[in-house]
Amino acid sequence: MSIVLPDTDATIAAGSRLASLLRAGDLVVLTGGLGAGKTVLTRGIGSALGVRGEVTSPTFVIARVHPSLVGGPELVHVDAYRLGGTAELDDLDLEAELEQAVTVVEWGAGLVEGLTDDRLEVTLTPDPVTEERTMEVRGIGPRWADVDIAAVLTTEDEGGLP
Repeated sequence: MSIVLPDTDATIAAGSRLASLLRAGDLVVLTGGLGAGKTVLTRGIGSALGVRGEVTSPTFVIARVHPSLVGGPELVHVDAYRLGGTAELDDLDLEAELEQAVTVVEWGAGLVEGLTDDRLEVTLTPDPVTEERTMEVRGIGPRWADVDIAAVLTTEDEGGLP
């Protein structure tokens, strides 16, 4: 499914909506160029999950763990941009956190698919002229087979999504 996000607020709102579907053990793989909104979307996910700490790009620390403040799953936010391959990914030991956390990996396509049979693949494509971006979401595996992602992401609310 695909939706257009007119601005940063709508991207955060989309992340919040996406978070309503997420539970411990879920893997979200974010794809998009620099400035596409991957961290902004993750900020919305973290806010809705009620995690501690500001969600910022983990580019230089590679991975950041945000514990839950509300008794839910923690958020593990990974930036795989600087990883040299699967060996460096293995060093992060994401498997240890995977079952108890929502794991969001920026730049993870081609690297993290082996962590689990189930994942959400989210691609963000910005318009080079405006703040708009297109978000495409695809559920992979049995976990997502019966989940109506489109219904959650396209319901109107005050968050600014269409």
